[in-house]
Amino acid sequence: MEVINLLFACLAALAAGFINSIAGGGTLVTFPVLTAIGISPVAANVTNSVALTPGLLSGVYAQKDEFQTQKKTLWKILPFSILGGILGAILLLNTSERSFEILIPYLILLATALLAFQTPIKKMIIARAAKTKTQHSSMAILAVFVFIASVYGGYFGAGLGVILMAILGLLLKDSLTKLNVLKQAISFSVNLIAAIYFCFSGKVEWMVALVMIIGSITGGTIGGKLASKIKPNTLKWIVVSIGFVVSVIYFAKAYHLA
Repeated sequence: MEVINLLFACLAALAAGFINSIAGGGTLVTFPVLTAIGISPVAANVTNSVALTPGLLSGVYAQKDEFQTQKKTLWKILPFSILGGILGAILLLNTSERSFEILIPYLILLATALLAFQTPIKKMIIARAAKTKTQHSSMAILAVFVFIASVYGGYFGAGLGVILMAILGLLLKDSLTKLNVLKQAISFSVNLIAAIYFCFSGKVEWMVALVMIIGSITGGTIGGKLASKIKPNTLKWIVVSIGFVVSVIYFAKAYHLA
């Protein structure tokens, strides 16, 4: 791997860490860069998952005090998120490069749409929490939906947080802060178990992953310090625009229209 390509990967991860700490959607930046520097789509997704997982730990650690109120629910859901993450990772590694290349634009478009509708989803969750009097829906139903979301997270991952917030908000009656704690924990567990599995796949570009880890943590730290000075909505729509353009490019590439 040439030094210039490692530099691009590091800068992309730095941007992703920054974006994730404020608005979310960093994968929409890193994944295209990894494929652009010559990494195959499946290997790029695997490397991206391994590289960005450490950055998620900071988000979990920042809310460690809130976990005390969510331990009971978290321990019931966690096994399903872990199983889903493993299944998603297995499915990815058993997807041919050509099949994944065809799926990429749809996955990016889905992630872009989820990010675009993040605010309406959040408002819907708040409105439901204010009206609903029942404390919990069926844990079995919640487990099924978390499992399905986790399979997606292990397979691709972009937009997983928004999916989980929608599921938790519809099926649990809790404050947005408490739901976010569960979302962070589930997202981290899915990414971590998938990343561990990927480490033994032979698909990880380790040199790229290492420079991305450094970039991601640095970007997340910078984003955390500047979060109060930057409008998340503005950054979100920049990422949404990037995601839409990237999905169009991948559609053209997948169907040989370019």
